[in-house]
Amino acid sequence: SDSGSDSEDSSLSDSELQEAFARGALKPGLNVVLEERPKRRNDTDGLKQCLAEFRQQLTWVERLDVTLGPVTDPVSQSASTSDAVDPENDFQREMSFYRQAQAAVLEALPRLRKLHVPTRRPDDYFAEMAKSDQQMQKIRQKLKSKQEAMERSEKAKQLRAMRKYGKKVQVEILQKRQKEKKNMLNAVKKYQKGLSDKLDFLDEEQTSSQGNKKGNASQRTKKGPNAKRRYKNQKFGFGGKKKGSKWNTKESFNDVSSFQSKVAHNKGPGKGGRGGKGGKKALNKRPGKRARQKMKNRAR
Repeated sequence: SDSGSDSEDSSLSDSELQEAFARGALKPGLNVVLEERPKRRNDTDGLKQCLAEFRQQLTWVERLDVTLGPVTDPVSQSASTSDAVDPENDFQREMSFYRQAQAAVLEALPRLRKLHVPTRRPDDYFAEMAKSDQQMQKIRQKLKSKQEAMERSEKAKQLRAMRKYGKKVQVEILQKRQKEKKNMLNAVKKYQKGLSDKLDFLDEEQTSSQGNKKGNASQRTKKGPNAKRRYKNQKFGFGGKKKGSKWNTKESFNDVSSFQSKVAHNKGPGKGGRGGKGGKKALNKRPGKRARQKMKNRAR
């Protein structure tokens, strides 16, 4: 019986849907049931009751609350209301906040003076820093490292610029020399072929070399090497043969003028024989074994 009643309800609902679709009351698409939004209530009595519950009856100096409108605009001589301020305009909105705070200050300062409440910071006022010394030291080190990094970067940039400029100058000098060399070779070829009988290019070369050698009085001259070169020649030789440079020659072997027999045989003053004992003691030394044997034979 229950299944029969359910089928009747379903058949009736289907028929009603078909009739509604035939009349055009139904539109194609999904049918979504929208829930009604809850109505907002302005419970004034409840709000007042809550306010009375947590309100504390304290003096104004304990609360320091000031609720005022914006101060009068000195330009338009009228108080700018909230309706006149465009919320999309940042300048007008910030100015309205500023004037409202200004009006609160003008109202609160006289009341504080009447209550003998100081409103200025004393000269000996000491306020502790919000950040510790360790944190400030870290910040200083970080700033110092950043500054040093910037200085290193700037120095590297200057070095790169100097190298670039030096390379540019070097290239210009090489190009200038190549051009002068080319001009001189062309002038030599013309002179060899008989197209020109002038030797001006030689004079130009001499004047250019003389102009380069001017300016420093200690520069080397054409007569010989400079002092640095002379010192190196004296120290290391002239680049010739070095092996066997101390060997005797025929002339050095025959030259005995510097030979000293006393020095060569240790017979100089203060020097003795093999024992190294000099003076009169060296003359009274004991004769050798053979000399003693001969002396014995003679005595017999």
